Amino acid sequence: MILWLVLGVWLWSTPPVLSKNDLLGKIDPTQDTRFVKPDNQYTLGSARSQYIQKETYAAFIKMAEAAKKDGVTLVIVSATRTFAMQKTIWEGKWEKEKAIVNPVARAKKILLYSSMPGTSRHHWGTDIDLNALNNAYFMSGEGKKVFDWLHQHADTFGFCQTYTSKEGGTRTGYEEEKWHWSYMPLSRMYLQEYKAKIKAEDIQGFLGDHVVGQLPILTEFVGGIACL
Repeated sequence: MILWLVLGVWLWSTPPVLSKNDLLGKIDPTQDTRFVKPDNQYTLGSARSQYIQKETYAAFIKMAEAAKKDGVTLVIVSATRTFAMQKTIWEGKWEKEKAIVNPVARAKKILLYSSMPGTSRHHWGTDIDLNALNNAYFMSGEGKKVFDWLHQHADTFGFCQTYTSKEGGTRTGYEEEKWHWSYMPLSRMYLQEYKAKIKAEDIQGFLGDHVVGQLPILTEFVGGIACL
C-alpha cells in the first residue's frame, strides 16, 4: 500500500496494475473506466476531444476553482495523448525536419520539446498542459500571473512542473515547459512501473524508431524530470 497527503487529507491507495500497453500509451481512453472527458469549461482546443484520468481531473478541478478565487484562470490545452496521437505529432515533425539528414541529429532536434511515441507522460492521463504551449506566454502579463500562482500553489493539489529550466545542469532531457504539469500521486507510480517494465526495444512502431538505442531516451528523457 502507498500513503500520500493530498489537500490535507491522508489517503491510502493500492498501486495500479499497469500493463506495458498502459505505460506505452497503447490504450483507448474512451473505453477505459479510469478516464473521463473533461467539461468544456476547463478545456481549450484539442483538449476538448481528449480524456484524462478521473483522479487527475478531480485534483485539477479543485486547483482551478482555487485559482479562480484568486483571479487566475486555468484551462487544459492538452491532456491524454495515446501512442497513435503521439505518433502523428512525432512523424509530422520527423518529416518537417527531413533537411537534417542524420537521423540521430534529427531526433535530437525533435526531442527538444516532443516525446517519441511510447515515452510521453501524456500517455498516462496524469499530465496536462495548461493555458498555452509557449514559454514566452508565462513570462509576462496574464501568463506570468498564471505561472506565479501555479509555482506557489500547484503542489498543494498534487501537481508539479515536470520540465523546469535546465540551467545549472540539474536536469536532463527536454527543454523547459512552463505549461506542463504532472499529477504526482499517480504519475509517480506510472514512472516507477515504466522504469521496471519498459526497455528500449519496446519503443518502436514510428518513423525514426531505429535510433532509440543510440539515444538516452529512458534515462535522460523519460527520467529527466524535476519532480521526485
